[in-house]
Amino acid sequence: MRPTPRKALAASVLVLAASAGVSLPVAPAAATPHAAPRAAACTPSQVVTNGGFESGTSPWTPSSSTVITNRTGQTAHGGTTFAWLNGVGSTHTDTLSQSVTIPSGCSSATLTFWLHIDTAETTSSTAYDKLTAKIGSTTLATYSNLNKNTGYAQKSFDVSSFAGQTVDVAFTGTEDSSLRTSFVLDDVALNTSGDTTPPADSTRTPAAPSYTVNLSSNTSGTVWTGHESAVFTNASSTALSEVYLRLWDNYHGTCSAMPITVSNVTGGTAGALSVGCTALKIDLPTPLAQGQTATIGFDLGITVPSGADRFGHDGAFSFIGNALPVLAVKDGSGWHLDPYTNNGESFYSLAADFKVALDHPSTLLVPATGASVDTPGSSGRTVTTATASKVRDFAWAAGPFTKLSGTSTAGTPINIYSVSGISSSSAQSMLTTAKTAVDAHASRFGAYPYGELDAVIDNNFWFGGMEYPGFVLDLVSTTALTHEIGHQWWYGIVGDDEYNNPWLDEAFTDYATDLALNKTGTNCWNSVSWASSAEKITNSMAYWDAHSSRYSTVVYGYGKCALHDLRRVLGDSVMAKLLKDYATSHWYGVSTTAEFKAAAQAATTTDLTSFWTQHRIDS
Repeated sequence: MRPTPRKALAASVLVLAASAGVSLPVAPAAATPHAAPRAAACTPSQVVTNGGFESGTSPWTPSSSTVITNRTGQTAHGGTTFAWLNGVGSTHTDTLSQSVTIPSGCSSATLTFWLHIDTAETTSSTAYDKLTAKIGSTTLATYSNLNKNTGYAQKSFDVSSFAGQTVDVAFTGTEDSSLRTSFVLDDVALNTSGDTTPPADSTRTPAAPSYTVNLSSNTSGTVWTGHESAVFTNASSTALSEVYLRLWDNYHGTCSAMPITVSNVTGGTAGALSVGCTALKIDLPTPLAQGQTATIGFDLGITVPSGADRFGHDGAFSFIGNALPVLAVKDGSGWHLDPYTNNGESFYSLAADFKVALDHPSTLLVPATGASVDTPGSSGRTVTTATASKVRDFAWAAGPFTKLSGTSTAGTPINIYSVSGISSSSAQSMLTTAKTAVDAHASRFGAYPYGELDAVIDNNFWFGGMEYPGFVLDLVSTTALTHEIGHQWWYGIVGDDEYNNPWLDEAFTDYATDLALNKTGTNCWNSVSWASSAEKITNSMAYWDAHSSRYSTVVYGYGKCALHDLRRVLGDSVMAKLLKDYATSHWYGVSTTAEFKAAAQAATTTDLTSFWTQHRIDS
């Protein structure tokens, strides 16, 4: 994804004000395998009860009966009920708390809540009214009238250091003697996942997934229903007793009103939803031994929300990214069940095959991942069947697009799909950019393998651009489109764990974008200024969600500058060979920071230890 200034502005709403005293707990060091017995296995769960306040007050403890409410004057983020602290306009204190137990076997615990602040205060400098969020005795954040916002913003905190403890999640709102400030909370959740002791076998599994999907849309392309099945193999020597489906786009709704619904599961038993209803556990009938294959199936419903988003509709045009449930990955760290991040990406999946049949009104064009063939459906309808091999995800769009097609010099078919309001000259410019970009990246990293490339153009995208295999969403922007097409290699072909290692796709793609646009990055490292000792290029999205105003600067900017610096250390030809060889050796595989560092060191006799330290690139 390519952030834009609008994206940075939106992300900054999630950042604590400079005056907020923030103290984040530090996770304890993991015990070595010989020093302690294996921790209890972690069953991913959401440990806050009634986080949406739809079931009355229990088990919350509010300071008064008016705190949990559905009265007029404020609205819920989801459902009809919310917690409204303060808003009195005189000296007043409201409190809200719930006791939760965070399982001891879970290495990841993330507290999230949605917060809306409105105020009658007119100052731009003084925090008169405040809301403090705490877990146990630790203050996570303090917000004030200075943080007012027009809608809800999600806050996220790593609370994994409290694993094994029973603690209070508590909110305290205070107002001074005049001018009201309302602090409105909703959809509080504390998601846990991840074993503290890795399984013995670090092999990534379930391997070689194959998805078959048949969906039919309503007349507008905003609702899709049908069936999906997944065939997969256990590659690990450890028997597989369950799998997890990631229902990523449930982030865009609530657990009581989910945009993605799975029902009538076959081939296993559906368990509880977790991680904000974005993970569904399916217990297999019998443990799957290494090399054995299994199939699960389920009915699927997709409801596209309003909004020009990577999952949303802009008027008549729907964009449907990350909507198909895909299998989560289990490796040496256990199941990867990280939360959705709107600041970047959380999507970690193995290369898979997709065959997706999309039945839709013939008035809609449906660009999609893979090679598509249209056949007549029932009266007034068309079936678009898209087939894609070795891709990590599948995305499509639907709407009365204007289509412009061409072929790059190297032979890649390219289609530009424009929403209304995009001029023909802008569409032609994007086609020219796409032709140039796909060939430039292919010449450096290896031939483009996905057949055609579809680009959907809408200047209302707040996020700038978003990548999927063979399919991208973008603004009218040469730089952004060149970047998203670069992701076809760095995330698409060479995969990575996007939540825990975002630099491996974003920094590498921004570096590739610079090369494609003939930018050398001269002296760009000279502008680096770290915000803290904890800030590193290789930090995870858990860190960047808590420091979102720095995400783009460090991961994209400092990350690509570090690669430019590495090129200067190695020399142009050595760096070019390193990246092409690295892409080849990880083709359809997964990259890690440790593997890239090892490959770079193997390419030179110069000791790179100090280079990694200076550039804050940790394994």
